[in-house]
Amino acid sequence: MDAYNLTIISPLNPKDMPEVINDSSEHTYSSVYERNLKLEQNKLQKRLRRDVGQAISDFSMIEAGDKVMCCLSGGKDSYAMLDILLNLQKSAPVSFELIAVNLDQKQPGFPEEVLPEYLGAMGIEYHIIERDTYSIVTDKVPEGKTTCGLCSRLRRGILYNFAEEQGVTKIALGHHRDDLLETLFLNMFYGGKLKTMPPVLHSDDGRNTVIRPLAYCREKDIARYAELREFPIIPCNLCGSQENLQRQVIKDMFQQWDKQHPGRLESMFRALCNVEPSHLADPNLYDFREGKRLGGVRQAVQTATPEQGTEQSYGRLDVLNI
Repeated sequence: MDAYNLTIISPLNPKDMPEVINDSSEHTYSSVYERNLKLEQNKLQKRLRRDVGQAISDFSMIEAGDKVMCCLSGGKDSYAMLDILLNLQKSAPVSFELIAVNLDQKQPGFPEEVLPEYLGAMGIEYHIIERDTYSIVTDKVPEGKTTCGLCSRLRRGILYNFAEEQGVTKIALGHHRDDLLETLFLNMFYGGKLKTMPPVLHSDDGRNTVIRPLAYCREKDIARYAELREFPIIPCNLCGSQENLQRQVIKDMFQQWDKQHPGRLESMFRALCNVEPSHLADPNLYDFREGKRLGGVRQAVQTATPEQGTEQSYGRLDVLNI
């Protein structure tokens, strides 16, 4: 594996901890350590279950009879999303179906056996879609330019078309609370718009509905949960290897804020859920002459096929649906 290094995220080994006096003490220490890890995992799982369940309820993400397609990239977020949805499925008040789908974009060194082995062991229905979008991206995007824009458009088109073929009613993506906040700032700083990734996004033609069950979940909770669950993480080296991405700059800023000003990110996210159009300046949302709210312009899912739009600004960051 040249371009990829498979990483199994796992907690610290008790043997790495400070030495103890005797074997009996070491055994006791190890037992306490393992028990504490189990308690932490259960606590995190409950928190994530609560956050996901609340988001599903608040935004009517999943309804009786839905067929939900969980899009897996091999990253911590999509693993956690599938894990929590499978857990919720067992006790949900409505019956719904889950399938897992991964798009193998033929990036060099991609460990193609990892996800089939993981999903096969879980016993869930899964599909691996093989499309060489890597060659298209590397051919179309000039060296040194951001590949995310074109890559995400190609990926989106393939997944949306596959969902329609499979009779999928909801497409679940693993974007979390921090992603929503980062996208808000990216749009403000670089796009001149006050928008982010919505928890639910419908297509005008009725073909696709995108949901983001992790919308209320903190990235640091997901990251720790991934460590404790030991998900076989596959890093994306196509875009992950690019330095100075605008999104990474925002992410670093948020991490600094979270350390220096605890609670700031929580307050910012509450603001996303508590918008007052009359105190902004968009005449499409508020009639300032009559003093009443308007409907605004609804943003729909892009349902273009991978071949459409490939001549458009390859280096531009798609900050809505990336």
